[in-house]
Amino acid sequence: MSTFEDLVAEGEAVPVEGWDFSWFAGRATEERPSWGYAKLLAERMSKAEAALDVQTGGGEVLASVPVAPPVLAATESWPPNLAIARRNLAKFHADVVEVADADDLPFPSDQFDLVVSRHPVCTRWDEIRRVLRPNGTYLSQDVGAGSVRELTDFLMGPQPVHPARSPIVAVARAEAAGLDVVSLRQEALRMEFHDIAAVVHFLRKVIWIVPGFTVDAYRDRLVELHGFMERHGPFVAHSQRFLIEARKKA
Repeated sequence: MSTFEDLVAEGEAVPVEGWDFSWFAGRATEERPSWGYAKLLAERMSKAEAALDVQTGGGEVLASVPVAPPVLAATESWPPNLAIARRNLAKFHADVVEVADADDLPFPSDQFDLVVSRHPVCTRWDEIRRVLRPNGTYLSQDVGAGSVRELTDFLMGPQPVHPARSPIVAVARAEAAGLDVVSLRQEALRMEFHDIAAVVHFLRKVIWIVPGFTVDAYRDRLVELHGFMERHGPFVAHSQRFLIEARKKA
């Protein structure tokens, strides 16, 4: 059996660029939302004339659609992801632009009939409304408040759940920006971590679960968690997800 140090070293060695989670196969699992974001994305993209994917990551999800609209653009803030997204989306001749997560979108007003985002860091609702055409649609799957809080609390001690990621807040901000929210769904989804390597890689990749995470800073808690999983099996947490659809008034 691998030792704690071997597993930690393995979790530290895996690259974190992009949003490909295939490395976790056999080491961690997460239930998927029942609405099927990738399927919804494919359906919407096949009917769109001009579409924008905000905070695309490495473009992996967008690249999975069978048919892309004639005009396709994407934004991303992290340079290593930009290079991956440009490779993944080259087949669609997509315009992939570097944009900080909270900055204005560098596109004309009323340009897109579809804007999408999967797990945005933040949402500029005013900018979403500005770049949408009248009757255009924004579709987003977001990380909800308190996502994976069991792992956060194990490593950091009990932490307050920040309400900023609440779907209620999202609806209020969308409506304040002048959009009509036409659909809202939310689910809590079971996650299982089967070894400490999976935990280490996850925390390096999904940096907001334990802000400032390093193995050295949390070694004692990681040792405790490793022992817990050896005695009791997988560590169980729950991701929070919500799907929101909003429309710009004509």
